[in-house]
This record gives sequence, C-alpha cells and structure tokens, in this order.
Amino acid sequence: MPDLITMISVATIATIVAAATPLVFAVIGETITEKAGVVNLSLDGSMLLSAMTGFAVAYTTGSLPLGFLTAALVSAGIALVVAFASIEFRLNQIAVGFVLTLLAANLSAFLGRDFVRKPGPFVPSMPVPGLSDLPVVGPILFNQNPLVYASLLLIAGSFWFLFHTRPGLDLQAAGERPEAAFARGIPVNRLRYLYTALGGALVGIGGAAFSLDVKAGWADGHVANYGWIALAIVIFGGWHPGRAALGCYLFGLLQIMALKLQPELPNLAQVLPILPFPMMIMTLVIVNRPAVKRLAARSGVLGRLLQGEPPGGLGRAFWRE
Repeated sequence: MPDLITMISVATIATIVAAATPLVFAVIGETITEKAGVVNLSLDGSMLLSAMTGFAVAYTTGSLPLGFLTAALVSAGIALVVAFASIEFRLNQIAVGFVLTLLAANLSAFLGRDFVRKPGPFVPSMPVPGLSDLPVVGPILFNQNPLVYASLLLIAGSFWFLFHTRPGLDLQAAGERPEAAFARGIPVNRLRYLYTALGGALVGIGGAAFSLDVKAGWADGHVANYGWIALAIVIFGGWHPGRAALGCYLFGLLQIMALKLQPELPNLAQVLPILPFPMMIMTLVIVNRPAVKRLAARSGVLGRLLQGEPPGGLGRAFWRE
C-alpha cells in the first residue's frame, strides 16, 4: 500500500487532470484552427455562450449528450462567422473575433438569466474496471469521467492526425503556405472552413465541460477569461497539441496550488483564485523571450518543448487571383 504522501500526491494529480479537461478541448480545438491558418479570437465569448447553452439544454431536456452537441454547434457557428468574414469578405480575423467575443459574452449573460445557479445534470464518474485499481496511474487516468478520457484520446488523436496522416499534412500546408498548397491542388479555403468549424466545436465542448462537469452549473461569467488563457496556451504550446496539453495541465496545477494555499493565507483569499491567470501570462512571456529560446535550443529535450513557430499563413486570408 502506498503511504499517505503518495496517496495525496496521486489524488492531487488526478484532480489537476480533471480540472484541466475543459481547457484541453478548447486549446486543441484552437490549435487545429490556427494550424489551418485562421485565428479565432472569439474563444472567451464562445466558451461562455457554449457553457450557458450546454447547461440550459441539458437542464431542460435532461440529456447530457444533447447539451454537449448544442454547445459544440453554437461554438462552431461562431467560428464559421470568423472564417466566412475572412475568406469571403477579406476582413481582419482579429477584429471580427474580438467583436464576436463581446457579442457572445453579452448573449450568454442575457439568455442565461433563467438558469443561474440552478442545480442540473453533470457528467458522472465512470472508473474503468480493473485499470482504475492500478497503482498511481489507475486513480490518475482511469478513475475519471468519460469527458476526461475523451480529452486524453483527443490529445493523442490530434497529434497522430496532424503529423502522421495525409489530411493532417494538407491541413498544415493550408495554414503554412496556402499559395503553394493551392498550387498542389489542396482546397485551401474549404479546409479552412472545415477545420475552423471543427476547432470551434471542440471549443464549445470545452465550454460545456465547465458548466456540466468542472463547475457543475451556470453562473454569469464563471467561465470568463478562460478563452484568453486558452489562446495564450496555444502560443505557449508552440501550435503543437502535446505541448499545448502540457500547458493546460500546468495551468491546472497553478489553480490547484492557489486553492490549497487559501487556508494558509486567508488574507489573500480574494487574490489567490485569480493568481494563475497572470502567472500563466508571465510564463508565456518568459518562454517566448529570444534569450530563453536560444538557451532552450541548446538543451535537447527542453529545447524541443519550447520551440515552436506560428504557421506562416496564420491570420492571412487566401483567395485565388
């Protein structure tokens, strides 16, 4: 039997993995979108609106799958507006995304008034028989709920798809060098629509994961700022799904540490819950400094973890002359 310290640490790690799950969906979704060359800056508003919509639908119908599906469709629709405005009207993706963030956030507050702080359905725990009893890895990976398992599969699946399949390479070509990809017969704008919608749907699932799992309920603004953190983690992860997932778990660790410090530092009880947000931004700034990148480049594994450049065509509309 493991000692008490081991049990506490294992339980803490399991909590971090569960708490980071909504961000994993959002970050992987935005990574896929940006790999295709589209910047969806509407994440914060999309996550708020999808969290509200997912909870409202699940609350009124009693169906969790329908709640997640509706949240995914809502967020995918918002993402498609960004893609449409860029591809068809050649509007600035950043400006369109920012406006949609404000619109979606206000809509979530207005439409969700009747569902504030109401008890509703939530994703139940579902341990994997046999595997959940394994030492250490059992409680961390196999004593969770289906949403956590899906997030772990998403990390592995997105990595395999992006770097080990032909469609994944086409996706990267559309975001890296859209002109060259088009010359090779790749339908650049069609792929941008497809993967922007897919990324938006994953962001919506991440939003619903807050209100139907991690926070279990809807309250105006209780998912606020997580969209901005997701955007920051995409950059922190160097547009790589594995490194981006590590960024999500790092943010989860910061959140758990802040919660555990509250009883020890009661005078900072109001400050500690928001501390992970500036700390994550500071980490992003530090790891992207040229001096840090040069140092990391000489350090093998650390260098590979920190290296990462945005796609060459990111945020730039493509159209056939």
